[in-house]
Amino acid sequence: MPIQIVTPFTNEKVKSLKVGEQVLISGTIYTGRDAAHQRMCQALERGESLPFDIQNQIIYYVGPCPPKPGQIIGSCGPTTSGRMDAYAPKLIEKGLTGMIGKGLRDQQVIKSMVRFGAVYFGAIGGAGALISQCITNQEIVAYEDLGTEAIRKLTVKNLPVVVIVDSEGKNLYEQGRKKYEVNEIEI
Repeated sequence: MPIQIVTPFTNEKVKSLKVGEQVLISGTIYTGRDAAHQRMCQALERGESLPFDIQNQIIYYVGPCPPKPGQIIGSCGPTTSGRMDAYAPKLIEKGLTGMIGKGLRDQQVIKSMVRFGAVYFGAIGGAGALISQCITNQEIVAYEDLGTEAIRKLTVKNLPVVVIVDSEGKNLYEQGRKKYEVNEIEI
């Protein structure tokens, strides 16, 4: 049975989740891809504040498609998380506690997650149309010139994800690979 969490995604909630657990997220989350992440990190380097309070927040790595008439948002499938790896440690240090995407994360990101307390969730690639049905409201909050990659504030209800890397650094991808490794057998 999936674990239900409601944002803000506090450190207590972060530490309660373990690798492999299914989670349903409700509340406010933000979107951001590599161009938005780069701008946020540049703002921090200049001593400027971020366009939203990142403390205890979740960022979904997505550039949603434009909505069709009558839709709140278009298809919202996750993008490859590795493109944010250069920026994620700095944002985690500033209080980001959750990230949603697909694919592997590098060791610097995982070390930052363990040090500061964060979780990496996986969303199902190719299920963007279904995921968009979990979004009840959306608004652009920054970098509108980036189009679909602008930072959006989303209100979600029961957004399905899986804990891929927990706050202890346990990694579902590594565990899965080890589970199915085949040792060479001498014939």
